[in-house]
Amino acid sequence: MAGVADVRRRVLMISGAIDATDYDVSVAINLPEPGRWQIIKSETNLTDQIWVAMQVTTDEETHFVDGGEAMVMSRQFRKTFLTPDQRRLTFFDGEVRPGEAVLKVFEIETESRRPAYAHARYSPVSSENAEQSEDALQRMVTDGMPQRPAIEVIVPVTVIG
Repeated sequence: MAGVADVRRRVLMISGAIDATDYDVSVAINLPEPGRWQIIKSETNLTDQIWVAMQVTTDEETHFVDGGEAMVMSRQFRKTFLTPDQRRLTFFDGEVRPGEAVLKVFEIETESRRPAYAHARYSPVSSENAEQSEDALQRMVTDGMPQRPAIEVIVPVTVIG
């Protein structure tokens, strides 16, 4: 994974790939300064599973920005759910097949120059029928995905602007 921070526009672009199926990915970013940042994140699904939801959870010094001019969207998922404490954002109602890229856009406000957030993905269990999968997905959106061991990644960031 690698990132580019445009200080003038307060935009951080991160790209990479995920090939872990049994782990979440915890990402630490070295920002040029704390504050509000728009994150544009692209990653490729290198697993053999279809992702039907993606969850992003921030550290204690960071929260998602919602409302106003804040953009929260994904090209692959039609819906989002943000918890009232603004620390867990879930993208759902779509899918990312193996080999496909996913694009997510969201904004964070952080007190730290090195915020961290974790990515979790949900793939339906092959033994579930469509109704069971939908029920499980709705529970995960509302309650959050179960915490799994995490692979920690420090993303190098090139500063421009």
